[in-house]
Order: sequence, then structure tokens, then C-alpha cells
Amino acid sequence: MSPPLDTAFARAHFPALAGPWALFENAGGTLAAEQVLDRIRTYMAEYQVQPGAAYPASARAAEMIAESHRAMAAMINAQPEEVMIGPSTSMNVFLLAQALKPGLGEGDEVVVTNLDHEANVGAWRKLSGEGITVREWRFDRESFALEPAGLAALLNERTRLVCFGHCSNITGGFTDVPALVRTIHDAGALACVDGVAYAPHRAIDVKAWDVDFYLCSTYKLYGPHLALLYGKRAHFERAAPLNHVFLDDELPLKLNPGGPNHELSAGLAGVTAYLDALHAHHEGESNLPLHGRLAAIFERIAAYEEALVAPLLEFLAAKPGVRLIGNPTADRHARAPTVAFAVEGRDAGEIARAVAAHRVAIGAGDFYAARCIEALGLATQGGVVRASMVHYNTADEVERLIRALDEAI
Repeated sequence: MSPPLDTAFARAHFPALAGPWALFENAGGTLAAEQVLDRIRTYMAEYQVQPGAAYPASARAAEMIAESHRAMAAMINAQPEEVMIGPSTSMNVFLLAQALKPGLGEGDEVVVTNLDHEANVGAWRKLSGEGITVREWRFDRESFALEPAGLAALLNERTRLVCFGHCSNITGGFTDVPALVRTIHDAGALACVDGVAYAPHRAIDVKAWDVDFYLCSTYKLYGPHLALLYGKRAHFERAAPLNHVFLDDELPLKLNPGGPNHELSAGLAGVTAYLDALHAHHEGESNLPLHGRLAAIFERIAAYEEALVAPLLEFLAAKPGVRLIGNPTADRHARAPTVAFAVEGRDAGEIARAVAAHRVAIGAGDFYAARCIEALGLATQGGVVRASMVHYNTADEVERLIRALDEAI
């Protein structure tokens, strides 16, 4: 068995961890690694000029942005022209919906779920006012999963697009993306996958999964508040342009009005630089390409997170009055270390505030997955309590969390 993850090494890259708080709201946004902070500061201090001109500062500004674009594409196993950098996943999905809308006709159908974050739901639902039929793929309330049989019942010859999540930000459960994509493609439709809750925990491989569109947010992946939209080149080429008319043939800029934020984009290469440093520390020198190195370190992260979340799941399972939302096991192949629960007769926000008194940060609410919370019957008690971990959390912090919850519940 490989040695465990060196959390001291990982934590040394996140200055905010020097404080007294144990941070367990990482599904809402992770800390940024020091490599990201360094690149943003360097860009703004030395190269905050219009990029792309002939003079040195401008040329270096353009290269820093381009470096980040290439790094993000390599991270998910795509080509740079297939990856758009935008302000958020919600905005990226909205832009994608607008770009695909002209290719949809009266009576065409789009499938969304009632499990996912509204980012990959709301923009598609708005198309129903323009002659598009929107169907809802509902999760199973016992398994907390999007069951394939539920999707099969919705697919027909008019289905054009199926939108679903890779990992729920409420249940923490994974979906089998390759299998679902094959089913969707066999029906003649495209697949748009929200990977926001998946990306901090596992490696992304858009080519191996054959997804048509894939989304993730870099501020939940140890980076700045930006987001990535992957699309197969052919789909981007056919999509309606949304930018200036003279950029109609520029991929992926044609879908991105105003273009990406410069200084934050420059910082994105720090995400892969951090993960690569983590790989080198644990695995040593490697001839693997960047995507292979990241896949290797995420395997180690997955094993660590499985052990990290297990005590919390065991505690909640044994606590009277607690309703765990999601898979009760820590199996890294089935779930991320994002744990949501409700307590009988208690408001979720009340519990989160009580835990905060112990300098332990957790979340409460619907986390923009309001349809999921409504389906679970938890809207009237403030949604769920959520504790979400990433690899820079420690076993000692989990013990602090459990002690605080034990007192609060």
C-alpha cells in the first residue's frame, strides 16, 4: 500500500490554514493554493497591462494567461480551444444554453434533474418558454441516486440534451458518467455534465468519458473564482456566437462575451502547479504527462479522503434523530467526503451556528440545490447541515468536528 498523504506538506501551501479554525465548507469553495496567489500577485504587480502587444510586459501578460489556459486544458485532458474560461459555472451554463438554443426546434426535449445544483438546471429550464420541452429526471429518494432506469424512461427521438451532475453537492454521491453518456449518445442526444462537486476530489478525463460538455469551478479546485466550460470542438463550432462579430470563428472566445478575467486567469496555472508539487513530493520524478501525474495524485487523495470521512459517517449513523442524506459508507468509488444530514426537529442553521462556537466551520441551507431539498422534505427546517472535506483537512480536525456536533445535536 502506498504511504498516506502528507497533509503537513499539503497544508503548508494554504496560508489561510494557519488560523485557529477547522474549515469544513469546502464544497462551497476551497482555499487557494499559494502558487495561485503568487501568480495573481505577480501578474497584477508587474504585468497588469493590456495583454498581447509587442512590448515585454504585455507579451508576458499574454503568455501567463495562455499558460493557464493550456494548464486547465491539460488538467481535464482537452485541447485549449475546447475549454472556455468564464466567471462561474452558472454563467457558463447560461452562455452555453444561449449558444445552443438556435439549434433547438419546437418540440425538442432537454432533460434536467431535481438533484443537481441549479447551475446546470435553471438555464435549461428557461428554454421551456421558447418551445423546448424540459423533462425532469428525478433522483431515487431511497438510494439518493440518479438511477439509469429513470433516465431511460425519459429518452426518446426528440431528446437533444441531457444535463446531470457528476457528484451531488448534497449527497456526495457519484454518477457513472461513462455509462450514462453511452446511453445518452445511443439515444441520439448530447450530455452536459456538471463536475463542480467532483473536481476537487478526483481527476477529470473528458476524452475518456466522451462527454459533450463538462463544467467545473476553479474556486472549488484550489484556485480563483473562475470556471471552466469544456465542449467538443465540433459542438463549439456549430454553436451560435455570443461575442463580437469579428470573433465568430475564434474558439472558445466566440462563446465568451468580454473574454476571461485577465489576472485571475493568469493565476489558474497555479492550480496545476500545486497539484503537480503534491505529486512530486509523494511520487518523485515522473515521465508522465501532466494529466497522468494529476491522475496519480488524485488516486492518493481519494484513498486519504475515504479514511478521513469514515469517522464522521460512523458518528452520524449512530446518533439518534440524525438523518444522513446519501451513501452511509465512505467508499471512495461511490462518494466524495461531502456529508449532509438533518436532525429531527432542529433547524439546520441553528446547528451550524452552534458548531461555529467551537471554531469549526460547516454549512447549512439548500446550497443552490433547492429542488433536491424540497424533494427530501427538508425545506421547512432550513435545508441540511453540510460538512465537506478536502485533502488538506486532517483527522484531528474531523475529531474536533465530531465533538462539536456531539454537543450541538
